Amino acid sequence: MIKKVFTEDFFTSMASSISNISQAESLPPECYTDPSFFEFEKEALFNHEWLCVGRESLLPNIGDYFTVTHINEPLIICRDKSKEIKAMSAVCQHRGMLVAEGHGNAKMFLCPYHNWCYQLDGKLTGAPAMNKTCEFKREEHPLPQLKVEIWEGFIFVNFDLNAAPLAPRLPEVSKYLANYELEKAEGPRPDAPESYNWNWKVMMENNNDGYHATKLHKGPLHDFIPSEKSEFPTMSDNEAGYVRLNGTDHADAAFNPLQKAILPIFPNLTDEDRNRAVFANLPPTLSLVITADMIIYLILHAESADSHSMTIGYLVAPGAMKTPLFQDKIDFNMKAAMEITEQDLHVDRLVQVGLNSRFAPRGRYSWQEEAQLLLNQWLVERYQSTWQEAKQSIPVKQQG
Repeated sequence: MIKKVFTEDFFTSMASSISNISQAESLPPECYTDPSFFEFEKEALFNHEWLCVGRESLLPNIGDYFTVTHINEPLIICRDKSKEIKAMSAVCQHRGMLVAEGHGNAKMFLCPYHNWCYQLDGKLTGAPAMNKTCEFKREEHPLPQLKVEIWEGFIFVNFDLNAAPLAPRLPEVSKYLANYELEKAEGPRPDAPESYNWNWKVMMENNNDGYHATKLHKGPLHDFIPSEKSEFPTMSDNEAGYVRLNGTDHADAAFNPLQKAILPIFPNLTDEDRNRAVFANLPPTLSLVITADMIIYLILHAESADSHSMTIGYLVAPGAMKTPLFQDKIDFNMKAAMEITEQDLHVDRLVQVGLNSRFAPRGRYSWQEEAQLLLNQWLVERYQSTWQEAKQSIPVKQQG
């Protein structure tokens, strides 16, 4: 029997995923597997929420740009002539060719197909041989724009030009990150995103799951950060993200075989900061894994119900990249981090297989999984409100 997703019962059933952690259960499996539900998510989440695209430091000069994709929408992020960061569609408004790919520095964006030319702010300034086209006006065909906001050195974009600002809705998350001064942290350009054949929420849940840490990752690369030392600070109702704190067995712990920071630690950390790790999520795109000497950031790019890609980057304290043997030390750290990540990726892949099973559960949570409850609360509020708006246009027969 095929379960109907777009029914009142289905969305009402999500209430059990946002109750107290001792009573809550996971979201319906269809939220991770159903293609039509992913299309619904586009409106419920991605069309109106702030999406991380990268670091502001990647665009130091006028004309610097990089390209990125969210929900299969190709975007250009660039610094224009007024030194402002712009985000716009990379789709030429003539025949759909992309006007930019990769990253670089440009004086303008020239479509290679028919040489339509756009300024750095997206205005169309050149359209060859369009003089015989009736009522064609270049000013009416700019590259579509997105809203832009910078938070802690990260660039966020929003398809909704009327979206409320992001930063005012992150007071609690910002409080736990303040001593790391993320806006000053430094790091190289990350590699191109890797593709994965499972739902984006499976990845985001794993990125901040304290429960599996001492089970899946048991061994010298991770034992210093035990699951039983997980804490989940209370977030305000309107908070746009959530945090897990995890105590460590010793100060300045790090993900490497020495279990100890080998890079300069962030200069303003308190003793409390130095004896824990911080895991922060800003759904639906950004996860942060923070230790005393290093921040790994993960940017998720949802593509379909069963696929997404992810950008992995890192940040260190100001000046750390100029210290002796920096590359050797960062390689030492990242080798361990990637070994842990490979364990996660294997599990995520098989979770997606299981969620597609007829026997897929709505499982009960351990107290160490409270981060999943916090994500559910963020999701279900948006799912249910969008459903209330959308169901008016769905035929009664389909609603069941």
